[in-house]
Amino acid sequence: MMKIRLFLLGAALAVSHICAFAQNTDEVKRRPRHRFDAQCPDVHDPVMAFEDGKYYIFATGNGISVMSSSDMKTWKEEKPVFAKAPEWAVNAVPGYRGHTWAPDIYYSDGLWYLFYSCSAFGKNTSAIGVAVNKTLNPESPEFLWEDRGMVVQSVPGKDNWNAIDPNLVVDKKGTPWLCFGSFWDGIQMIKLGSDMQSPAKKAKFMTVSRRKYSGAKDVKELSGEANDNAVEAPFIVRNGDYYYLFVSFDYCCRGLNSTYKTAVGRSKKIIGPYIDRNGKKMGEGGGTVLLEADDDYAGIGHCSVYEFGGQWYIVAHAYSKAHNGASKLFIRKMKFDAEGWPVLE
Repeated sequence: MMKIRLFLLGAALAVSHICAFAQNTDEVKRRPRHRFDAQCPDVHDPVMAFEDGKYYIFATGNGISVMSSSDMKTWKEEKPVFAKAPEWAVNAVPGYRGHTWAPDIYYSDGLWYLFYSCSAFGKNTSAIGVAVNKTLNPESPEFLWEDRGMVVQSVPGKDNWNAIDPNLVVDKKGTPWLCFGSFWDGIQMIKLGSDMQSPAKKAKFMTVSRRKYSGAKDVKELSGEANDNAVEAPFIVRNGDYYYLFVSFDYCCRGLNSTYKTAVGRSKKIIGPYIDRNGKKMGEGGGTVLLEADDDYAGIGHCSVYEFGGQWYIVAHAYSKAHNGASKLFIRKMKFDAEGWPVLE
């Protein structure tokens, strides 16, 4: 099974700061949050794809938010993926009405696979679905998102994990894996079948990253409410001999009080164990912090990582101090140092 990311077709771009830091003026403070800013767009949980000279961002929003750009500098709003909430998800996830979280986009054998999360905030009554399309170009006559339904689901009192924040990764042998998770017992991984939309036969869920173990002796002891195991938003890429697992530590979605951090570990096996720079396993609380609060942002997290034309980029959302804590698109160049660890250029 041969799968490639069309991301590699992108021309290398001389991009430094995609979102220029705005002055913290009264005008900025008064600006409505719903107004689209083409140079510095609001976004949450962004992932990126490249097709035919254009970059696409997919992100959390009603029906899954979409925007496009030819240069990763100026963005255009596109129509959401779903005009209405998928019926299967409304029935399966109480409280879900179409505000869809944390997608992931992957190209395989002529189709784009868009994985997405349906949930209620702070609960693990959640499910991950997948939709497919032949093209990302909304002007193409072949453009049509076809929803293929549920991939995995989490149920309170049954599952010690949360079925949100999906990331599809294919190993060296061409086998697809779904990595996902938020709080509870941390980041999970499960092998998918060749259809890339259902677990493989006899596949088992494996925990690859956690901040701390819940301590519950029986899953029935677990509440449906989130615990304090603050890790989520996995994203895995392969470079050289290693798979790199990026995750988010601590808390998002609190504006200037957000404490999000981006951490990373690596493994020569896709199922881990993932080890941080200090030799600590991510499944035992490890993770080397790569991005965190600075003079401009209260927190940086929920990242995705890509190589375009030989240049690595990290894409995330960051809570901008210049915009009263608005969640802004964050894109920076990245490289791997002499020891093989990711660092920002």
